[in-house]
Amino acid sequence: MQFTRASTADFPPIAKAYTQVAQVVREAGLLRRAYWFYALVAGGIVLALGGVVTGFLLLGESWFQLLIAAALGLILTQIAFLTHEAAHRQILAFGPANDRLARILAGTIGLSYSWWDSKHTRHHANPNKVGKDPDIEVDTISFLEEDAIGARGLRRAITRRQGWLFFPLLTLEGLNLHMHSLRHLCSRAPVKGRWTELSLIVARFVMLLVPVFMLLPVGMAFAFLAVQFAVFGVYMGASFAPNHKGMPVIALDAKLDFFSKQVRTSRNIRGGWWATALMGGLNYQIEHHLFPSMSRPYLARAREIVREHCETLSVPYTETSLLRSYAIVIDYLNRVGLAARDPFECPITAEYRRT
Repeated sequence: MQFTRASTADFPPIAKAYTQVAQVVREAGLLRRAYWFYALVAGGIVLALGGVVTGFLLLGESWFQLLIAAALGLILTQIAFLTHEAAHRQILAFGPANDRLARILAGTIGLSYSWWDSKHTRHHANPNKVGKDPDIEVDTISFLEEDAIGARGLRRAITRRQGWLFFPLLTLEGLNLHMHSLRHLCSRAPVKGRWTELSLIVARFVMLLVPVFMLLPVGMAFAFLAVQFAVFGVYMGASFAPNHKGMPVIALDAKLDFFSKQVRTSRNIRGGWWATALMGGLNYQIEHHLFPSMSRPYLARAREIVREHCETLSVPYTETSLLRSYAIVIDYLNRVGLAARDPFECPITAEYRRT
């Protein structure tokens, strides 16, 4: 598969495409709130956290605590999904209430809501667009060839095999997210809700670190934290990565209509209810980008409407399995990583030098 830089010519404007599909979705009642659903999800998360705390206290000084740490990483990722949905105003009726909820939930997982919301809003406005989408900016991994070419030192070594290293590197993604959040909150730039977010994050780490180091031996405590951070990072990355990586990258000067831009740069994951539960609704990435405030339970019905609309307009609608999406991401990153290798080095010569 070849991954090319798209231009305006590749995406002819489709007049009124979004207006038409939005009208059908609205008339189907798919933009209403789903309070019952989120109440059930929240209740399930609270019960799961209660089970983790109980298990932690009962196990004591046992290496089975690493299973508790893994479970905690999974639960925190599910809270991250709710944070994402609150930030998109999918849960509550009013914007300010959703913002407050998202800020509290983000603090419980150790993230800055103001940092993440700014970054994610820019992504939604211009997915996969060079110079506009922060999610394709270089951050250890290079998503564009020009970034791979500019890699130096350790990053260059990583970039050369970044596809194969992608999932191992995700074990550090949780720490990376915490670091970006604290750097943002401790910067000199004006930050809305700075002290509220810092207080929430500090309280969160105190509630995690104090019991872990009080009740477990030091070595076991560090192992507990390592597993929790690793599971959180891998689960987060594995849920968000399939959505856009390996899809067309849009040139900075390209002018695209909203419908084409969102549909052609997004990828859905097949699987139905289990994929929705596993990925927090991110498996319906196309519909989420078209209707960011749509509650999770209605995305499956919206998929039928959007897919039929795409067929009518001959707009490619990309949907694949979860494992296939990972293969595409790895292949794409490896292709980009080729730019970090010596363009003048012949493979035969390189083999000769090794011998």
